[in-house]
Amino acid sequence: MVIRRFEIADAQQTFEMIAHTLRTVNIRDYSPQFIEETIAQLTPPILIERRANSHMYVICDGEEIIACGAVAGFWGSETESILLTIFVHPDYQGKGVGRKLIETLESDEYFLRADRIEIPASITAVSFYQKMGYNYKDGISTPDEEQHVKLEKFRK
Repeated sequence: MVIRRFEIADAQQTFEMIAHTLRTVNIRDYSPQFIEETIAQLTPPILIERRANSHMYVICDGEEIIACGAVAGFWGSETESILLTIFVHPDYQGKGVGRKLIETLESDEYFLRADRIEIPASITAVSFYQKMGYNYKDGISTPDEEQHVKLEKFRK
């Protein structure tokens, strides 16, 4: 497996992996309508735009993109960052790929400069992020209006 920065040419394949993951895994916790609305918010042009405002990574198994994730400044902050667009293909979940992706994001300069890192987590992924050291923001364990559970980690 190879971990590298997301390139514009990766947009379609990354989008397809995200859509498959949402429809296969996240469907356990969300309605089909919500899943399709989420997919519509992660189209190739949107992924390319996200790349311009973050450091986005992909993990490849041969030519296949099997995971993606991004780290960025949190609303332009120099002391807070955010992890976004984190997805691991269902066939690779539970095999250390997600852990490797988080380790990569946590070694990025956006993460390293931050005192606090936030993740707007899907309900589906909360337990994974907790294993990686993230806790409920302000102790709130229920999803917000966008159906994300806000998690955070403090570095300092």
